[in-house]
Amino acid sequence: MLQQLTDRVFFLPCDPATDRPCLGYLRGDRFSVMIDAGNSPAHAALLLEELRGAGLPRPRFVALTHWHWDHTFGLPGLDAAAAACSRTGRMLERMLGWKWDDASMAERLRAGEDILFCDEMIRREYPDRGKIALRPADLLFEDRLDLLPGGCSCRLLRVGGPHSDDCVTALIPEEGVLFLGDAYCEDMHHGEPHYPRAATERLISSLRALDFTVAVGGHCPPLSRADLFGYLEGVEKR
Repeated sequence: MLQQLTDRVFFLPCDPATDRPCLGYLRGDRFSVMIDAGNSPAHAALLLEELRGAGLPRPRFVALTHWHWDHTFGLPGLDAAAAACSRTGRMLERMLGWKWDDASMAERLRAGEDILFCDEMIRREYPDRGKIALRPADLLFEDRLDLLPGGCSCRLLRVGGPHSDDCVTALIPEEGVLFLGDAYCEDMHHGEPHYPRAATERLISSLRALDFTVAVGGHCPPLSRADLFGYLEGVEKR
């Protein structure tokens, strides 16, 4: 169910059953912005239905926090323009060539292009993998893009971090809200899940420079600023 954080900021909570991440929404005076596209058109449609029920307009833009399937495979179900950092854009173009039969998925696992957790969750979300479709980004940026929907702003910043070097956060400074995507998460694609020290330190430094009071992660409930840094500094010391 759609939840409201501030007058302008809403989110659809994550669902671990098929690794559906949190989806964010910013209501502007001129247009609205969605944060992350979801892991399937069905996931994206769930947010759109919740918005319709709440009398909120469909988003004109969708900001992608990184390339992983659970944040991008919902794009074909949206008519919003997709904004992504250039590194995310390159991975989306690469995934356009992927096939989803058992042999192709097994080869990506063998080659280290994908991991078992994602493989299993994709199979759960898509009983018919023939329905998997991808869409490239419409708007690319390097390190920062400001969207100005009216009455507020949405500042997209590439922060990288341990999870993926293309991770982007979406800061709504007027509302004191930061959408983290999975930037706060561990590296799951290079051996056992872990937090590389240097990447984690750089992420903490980047996030400390931002002015926010509430952080919304891709796979956790909203966190206060203090709780977020308490968590990150704890894993940094492990």
